[in-house]
Amino acid sequence: MPGPVTAAAIAMGTRNRFAGALMAVGHGIVEFPLMILIVLGVGRILKLPTAQIVIGLAGGVFLLIMATQMLKSLRSAEKQETKVAKSAPMLAGIILSAGNPYFLLWWATIGLALATTATGIGIWAFVLFAIVHWLCDLVWLSALSWASFKGSVLLGPRGMRIVLMICSAALLVFGVVFIYTAGSTLINLILAKSH
Repeated sequence: MPGPVTAAAIAMGTRNRFAGALMAVGHGIVEFPLMILIVLGVGRILKLPTAQIVIGLAGGVFLLIMATQMLKSLRSAEKQETKVAKSAPMLAGIILSAGNPYFLLWWATIGLALATTATGIGIWAFVLFAIVHWLCDLVWLSALSWASFKGSVLLGPRGMRIVLMICSAALLVFGVVFIYTAGSTLINLILAKSH
């Protein structure tokens, strides 16, 4: 599903054709242990309102910072080399995955059902499921960053500034949505306890 990792892969891909592959490695660093923990029962913790609030606030703040850095560097016109594009794509993959409440909630629900089904067939089926799932992420993010890298040549500086502005706006929207959702959950939790 398109989200912050998708937007970051496109933005970072403008300067590094391998950014998507490196982001997929970072994503996998979070995802593989999470798959195992979910099957072992940690999925229940991720469904707790407190966990959703903390993850949503932290992830939202990180996305707002990342988007702001992109917009600032675009405004300063430093040959379009944004701070985000210069940053470590693998680290971005780790942070954007771990700080995305929807990613974690997906694994606590749909992902749990898929992983449990695979585990029910056998450990080899779970391993195959995990590898194929991650390979899909690798192919998708690699294709995005490669297309973004090639597009930066075709579109030229002005066109890429527009693409990066759109990616920055997407990261801002995701950040605001994460913080709003976490804030709403927190307010509902406080109101429920006060009654």
